[in-house]
Amino acid sequence: MHWKEILRFWFPEGRALEIDIDAHRTHWFWRMQGGADNEIRARFSGITAQAATGALDHWADDPEGRLALIIVLDQFSRSLWRDTPLAFKQDPAALALAIKGLSNGHYAALATPWFKIVYSQPLGHCEGPDHLERLDLLIRLREGIVSEAPDHLEPVYQSLVTQAHEVRRVIATFNRHPHRNSVLGRQSTPEEQAYIAEASFPHLKAFRGDNLM
Repeated sequence: MHWKEILRFWFPEGRALEIDIDAHRTHWFWRMQGGADNEIRARFSGITAQAATGALDHWADDPEGRLALIIVLDQFSRSLWRDTPLAFKQDPAALALAIKGLSNGHYAALATPWFKIVYSQPLGHCEGPDHLERLDLLIRLREGIVSEAPDHLEPVYQSLVTQAHEVRRVIATFNRHPHRNSVLGRQSTPEEQAYIAEASFPHLKAFRGDNLM
């Protein structure tokens, strides 16, 4: 399988910047909230398992190949191994790819705002001691994407800036993503239990309500 097939699947909007905002928002819901799970399992389980072993690291020689590899490690892993620790095991590898691409010009070479958003997601997803610093970087990158996005799509990208700020508040409070605790076998603190009970997680709130205003 060529990495271009990953991009064709994950970005139904292609590269056309004149896409309708409602259609674009529908694509984001599909990507971010599990709508693609069944098709990923059917079509991409083998390629995801390969990527997890490092067998596809050569994809990162190309800016869009690096993006495709990040998608497989950061997104397809979550679909293929949902509700198991394996869903998050590839986060450090995806993060390393994203960080490297920020310094070697690959991120800057990406052609669309949605490519850049998906590319940079590991900065917020991967837990670790530098998580807050990475989220500050993610916020700056998303603010830059808002400034570059077509005017009619700006509400979508501004909502993702808001989302990144909300993720930062969660990490500043708990130093991790508490909603993962049960899957990863971690004991939740009383404060985390209260947060989890509310089920108001930033990754579920993008494009809802005031975030689109």
